[in-house]
Amino acid sequence: MWGKVSTSWNRVAASFRTERSTGRDTRAHNLFEAAAAYVSACAEDDQDRIDEAAGWVSPEALSFGVNELACRAVIALARERDESPRTVARELLGLPAT
Repeated sequence: MWGKVSTSWNRVAASFRTERSTGRDTRAHNLFEAAAAYVSACAEDDQDRIDEAAGWVSPEALSFGVNELACRAVIALARERDESPRTVARELLGLPAT
């Protein structure tokens, strides 16, 4: 039983990491490195870095990492501002307060 769980987990973990040569860096990147690089490149409107980071992991893994980064960022800002995460998220997106 645990062998099957371990095998399944290893497959999931492997799907979050790929090794692709970009000419600059050929080591394997994890999904959080990819998400951080992707989001910071998007914030700086750097298409080359966006494309590079998007190639580090699968699209599903990148989506998961970006979502996790967004959640952590909203929580950190909410704590810093002493507001609810919902209020901060709505404010960042320019939505009216509810």
